Amino acid sequence: QVQLVESGGGLVQAGGSLRLSCAASGRTFASDAMGWFRQPPGKEREFVAGITWSVGNTLYADSVKGRFTVSRDKAKNTAYVQMNSLKPEDTAVYYCAAGAVLTTVQRYYNSWGQGTQVTVSS
Repeated sequence: QVQLVESGGGLVQAGGSLRLSCAASGRTFASDAMGWFRQPPGKEREFVAGITWSVGNTLYADSVKGRFTVSRDKAKNTAYVQMNSLKPEDTAVYYCAAGAVLTTVQRYYNSWGQGTQVTVSS
């Protein structure tokens, strides 16, 4: 089982930036995808972005395209999401998750981090 630990959340003003990190341990070739999800207050958890460890393929939700960028550092076993031009509607608990394939579908991710709060003030 992959263990994931997120960091980097916090409070930021609208238009600001944050970078979230997700440190992975116990990762194998079977866990090639790292997905980022978020759960806004009172809403369902949703896909944000994702990346494959092997070749760096990326996938983004339409709501964050052009503002968020995912990356990974294979030597550090750490994935990142750089979030720019943040909006109040980006406020959520953000989770990273590991899975075999890069997809927007949550049930294909079998390891999840504990979540980190991102709050964007207007």
